[in-house]
Amino acid sequence: MTQVSPGSLLLVGKVMRPHGLEGVLRISSYADSERSFLDSGSVFLRSVCGEIREYPVKAVRPHKKNFLMELEGLTSIDQAEEYRGAEILIRRDTLVREEDEYFWFELLGLKVYLDTGEYLGTISQIIPTASNDIYVVKKGSREILVPATYEIVHELDPENGRMIISKMEGLFDLNEV
Repeated sequence: MTQVSPGSLLLVGKVMRPHGLEGVLRISSYADSERSFLDSGSVFLRSVCGEIREYPVKAVRPHKKNFLMELEGLTSIDQAEEYRGAEILIRRDTLVREEDEYFWFELLGLKVYLDTGEYLGTISQIIPTASNDIYVVKKGSREILVPATYEIVHELDPENGRMIISKMEGLFDLNEV
C-alpha cells in the first residue's frame, strides 16, 4: 500500500472495467484529455476497499467516449479486475494548466454571483457538452444551468471561491431544473 498525504492527490477518473486480457483498464476520465495522466507519469488507484497503490503510466488512448489505460505492473485481466470501480488519482503538483484554463475540482463548490451582487448558489456539478460545459448552480432545492461561455461568465476566482456571471434573458425562467 502506498503512503501519500491525502491533500496531495486529486481525483481524475474512475476505473470502469478491464479491457481485453492483458491488464488494460477502461476508464471514465474527469479530465478533457489523456494529457493529465501522461504528464503525471504515474497514477494512484484507490480500490473500493480503500487501498491505494501507485502505478507508472505506460499509455493512455481514447476509446469511444472513454479512455484505455495501460499501467506498468498490470498484465492480466485478473489483476485489472481487482480495480473495477477504483478511483484514479494523480499528484496535485503534476498538473499543468494553460492561462484561463481551470480544472473541474477548482470550480466545484464555487459561490456564484450575478454582476449585480445577487448570490445564486454554488456549482454542484459540471456537465460537458460538445460546445461548452454547463455549470449546475444549486441553492437549496433550486438548480440553474449556466453555460460556461465568455458572454456569461465574467470572472472566475477560485482562490477566493467565487464566480461572477451576467444575467442573460431567460436564464432563470427557462433553465431552472
